[in-house]
Amino acid sequence: MIYTVTFNPAIDYVVSVENLIAGTVNRTKSEKLYYGGKGINVSLILNRLGIENIAYGFLAGFTGEEIEKGLREQGVKTDFITLKDGLSRINVKIMSSYETEINGQGPDIPQNAIDDLFGKLNTIKSGDTLVLAGSIPQTLPSDIYETILNRLSGKGIRFVVDATGDLLLNVLKYHPFLIKPNNFELGELFGRHIKTKDEIISCAKELQNKGAENVLVSLGGNGAILVSADGQIYRIKAVSGKVRNTVGSGDSMVAGFIAGYIKTNDYKYALELGSAAGTATAFSDDLATYDEIMENLKKLQSQN
Repeated sequence: MIYTVTFNPAIDYVVSVENLIAGTVNRTKSEKLYYGGKGINVSLILNRLGIENIAYGFLAGFTGEEIEKGLREQGVKTDFITLKDGLSRINVKIMSSYETEINGQGPDIPQNAIDDLFGKLNTIKSGDTLVLAGSIPQTLPSDIYETILNRLSGKGIRFVVDATGDLLLNVLKYHPFLIKPNNFELGELFGRHIKTKDEIISCAKELQNKGAENVLVSLGGNGAILVSADGQIYRIKAVSGKVRNTVGSGDSMVAGFIAGYIKTNDYKYALELGSAAGTATAFSDDLATYDEIMENLKKLQSQN
């Protein structure tokens, strides 16, 4: 079984305004609701690719109820912890001549709720996969990822970590199966600007030396590079298309890679499916559908 954790889920309220003018009444052209959070995005794409999974995390208030309801309507299995106080956040995204975002803070997460999450995580078995993705709310300990992996280390669980900075570096000693920095995040980890593919590969290998098994580096329109646990280096070109929305693209790549590897135990195919899922989402207004991913996969395989 695959488990994803989203510490601070959100409702993304996306509105389109013809010409936003501050200090006046503005009327929308369109309004859309999405259920957000990196772990949730991974769960949604896995589900669309036919991979069963369970979404963990914290929810609060009527917004939390809406998030859970919306996910279940899309077929995602959930086992969230409901907080007594506060509201799950709403992120407002205003699309006009320029893009404006107003992101909510989310509810406070008390220690007893964290303990409840640890109880759920303790039931994960050898051979299962745990996906930790995204930033940490201010109300949680900054070392929560490290604490979780320390508790579960040695149990034969496959860890996937999609995070940045020290949040990522501090868990490499627990040998995560997969990490997925983009080229900019990779440079931040090493305190320098990375320009060439050889530099990317060198840095990815250094992360392997620190403990990571597979390092998947997304390069946006330039494709992706995988330095795999078996010592191979895989490069893939991106499918060309009009980018409509980069939110969730990286999460889709993670989900596609996991799905591809689980289905075939083949790193090359995992990279192909991950890249297809990531670009399909980038070309969509929402997370990509199964058909969009498969169409992208065919294009990608034909040109690589």
